Amino acid sequence: MKRRKFLVSSALGAAAIALGRPPISARAREAQAPAATRKILIAGGNFGEAFIRYMATLTGKPRPRLCYLPTASADSQAGIISWYRACAPLNVTPFVQESFIASTRQTQSWEEVFLSMDGIVCSGGNTLNQQAIWKAQGIDVVLKQAWDRGIVLGGASAGSLCWFEEGTTDSRPKELSTVQGLGFIKGSHSPHYDREPGRRPLYQKLIGSGQMKPGYACDNDAGIFFEDNTVKRVVSTRADAKVYYVSLVGGRVVEKVMEPERIS
Repeated sequence: MKRRKFLVSSALGAAAIALGRPPISARAREAQAPAATRKILIAGGNFGEAFIRYMATLTGKPRPRLCYLPTASADSQAGIISWYRACAPLNVTPFVQESFIASTRQTQSWEEVFLSMDGIVCSGGNTLNQQAIWKAQGIDVVLKQAWDRGIVLGGASAGSLCWFEEGTTDSRPKELSTVQGLGFIKGSHSPHYDREPGRRPLYQKLIGSGQMKPGYACDNDAGIFFEDNTVKRVVSTRADAKVYYVSLVGGRVVEKVMEPERIS
């Protein structure tokens, strides 16, 4: 034990004994600490400068460390360049963590990288492949740790779908299908609700038949900020972009419009 920690621990122990109470161990003190607020910010599509700026404010840090995780795009270099461009005018420190790595170049563990960040933004792309790679690498476990610690998570498209239990995806050949996510947010999700014609009818059909749980559909440029599993704010960067809660009421599929606030 380092001298400073030893002195602090000894002082706490002595004070506890003087008051007639047994000293509290470091592990017990950690257990008594209040749980962090778990935060996720999603968009149906286009997690650009405005969403990144908003995520930065959610961290509560003056210059947050934000990491881009482009697994779903197969570490697309074009996407990485776009990330740095979007971050350039903002008061953030941007990072990128690729998933297609080699141990000869990757000198830090997933825990060392992700748990040192204030926010993590996941790219769009193929959600099915993203989930498979995360599970093979153990990234899914570390993202859960990050969420539990209050590190803000987010993204659009595959980067929004990944946090839910399930949703609609274009990750397989020929037609839209379903995919399982990490399940941090309960229920289902459909991104690109206004931009890809097959999304809305499929999502309504799956929820109407009971094959998919009720959930949230987001147009491009519109999104939701969750604390734990509670919707705290609905936002958009475009006037006509909407968010919907889609559920089965009295045997009929109902879309409840959740009017967003504009962010810029």
